Amino acid sequence: MSLKSFFAIPFAKIATRNVYKWANKPYKTQEKVFKNLIKIGKKTAFGKDHDFKNISNYQDFKNRVKVQDYEGLRAYVDRIVAGESDVLWEGKPLYFAKTSGTTSGAKYIPITKASMPTHIKAARNALLFYMAEKNDASFVDGKMIFLQGSPVLQDKNGIKLGRLSGIVAHYVPKYLLKNRLPSWETNCIEDWDTKVNAIVEETINEDMSVISGIPSWVQMYFEKLIEKTGKKISEIFPNFNFFIYGGVNFEPYKNKFETLIGKKIDYIELYPASEGFIAYQDSQKEKGMLLQLDSGIFYEFIPASEFFDENPTRISLKDVKVGINYVIILNTTAGLWGYNIGDTIEFTSIKPYRIKVTGRIKHFISAFGEHVIGKEVEKALNDAIQGTDINISEFTVAPQVNPKSGLPYHEWFIEFENEPKKLEEFALKVDTSMQEQNIYYFDLIEGKILRPLVIRKVKKGGFHAYMKSIGKFGGQNKIPQLSDNRKIADVLENFLVD
Repeated sequence: MSLKSFFAIPFAKIATRNVYKWANKPYKTQEKVFKNLIKIGKKTAFGKDHDFKNISNYQDFKNRVKVQDYEGLRAYVDRIVAGESDVLWEGKPLYFAKTSGTTSGAKYIPITKASMPTHIKAARNALLFYMAEKNDASFVDGKMIFLQGSPVLQDKNGIKLGRLSGIVAHYVPKYLLKNRLPSWETNCIEDWDTKVNAIVEETINEDMSVISGIPSWVQMYFEKLIEKTGKKISEIFPNFNFFIYGGVNFEPYKNKFETLIGKKIDYIELYPASEGFIAYQDSQKEKGMLLQLDSGIFYEFIPASEFFDENPTRISLKDVKVGINYVIILNTTAGLWGYNIGDTIEFTSIKPYRIKVTGRIKHFISAFGEHVIGKEVEKALNDAIQGTDINISEFTVAPQVNPKSGLPYHEWFIEFENEPKKLEEFALKVDTSMQEQNIYYFDLIEGKILRPLVIRKVKKGGFHAYMKSIGKFGGQNKIPQLSDNRKIADVLENFLVD
């Protein structure tokens, strides 16, 4: 054991105790964040436009600030991009995190001097919690890889611009730099295929202990390693014992991962967004991720079932309940006010407050009034593969409203690594789970409005080919796991098994 790993454990235990101090005082913590946001926000253009000087409580805030997405704040962001100060937050941002918007084109999410440290601290704490729980920090002596976007930043009127993962790459602690892979030069490669091949070459003979990234892209890295060596990942990297991920529900991919790795490992789930680092998994024994209540974010929640109503219920932390699907709303030290990032979450516990991501409020299927959400399709798929050797690389679901014959249905596009022997039986299991979870879907099947779902087998590598075809291959890009239209489905028709 090195000195670094020896001293890491007591440091981790101190850090986790400090986190639980605020986690065990959730309302006081959030009230403190709220007051600080209003205090600084009242000096900004947004604060003046919305009468922040007369806000003394949450109800006052709701009366003055509506829930909005990027388009709602775009006029203010455009002023910041043009070089204006004190618009959404004091001064100017340190960075713009560039993301893709479905209606807005490129989005420029401000990251400020106040908000940037919270991204770094939360990512660090996720590792410290793992160390403290396992009483083991040996992984800090091995090499670590974070599959991410290029750290090369552009300049936008004096403000650095890049992907969040590329921005964060500039903040790797010095004590980890010697352990970090890939090299800076490799990380700067834009073409994803070229980049992953270079990462394989740089890591294949290293002692990798930590691997992190979006599952579908890490899977691609694993497959290239196996193709080159003919060995399982656990043989190539015997000291690799946990995987860090975020952005998707990992359960449908877990079988495939453990087959590629060749042994069971631990997993740490993160919930980072350009708008703020929202939560991370604080225990291998508990479900959900610890909501970050002291990270400069004041949270609001709207029941997903009411979100599109004229006057939906809008609540703070103290009124949430376990098991309800909520749209999460952020107010941040980056100057995002009443901001809907588009995600839906559920609370898995309230002592402390832990959450799980259930999907996207715009990613649902209700072509016939069925109100199917991401959590349901993920659970249905997981129910069907449980206890089998079926492995799934990727999937997405869309409605087929106008079939050539017969009743409409939900069409599931699935890329199998190890496919079921009887696809019809597998489809029936998935459909049964969907009917058990969703009463509207059940009624539509029973009423002969819909017929049971249909599975289309996508060629191996088909989803990667699809992402290439739309110019979103690699990095932080993800396939929506369901949609209410056939924009994705119609293109995927070109990548089906003959």
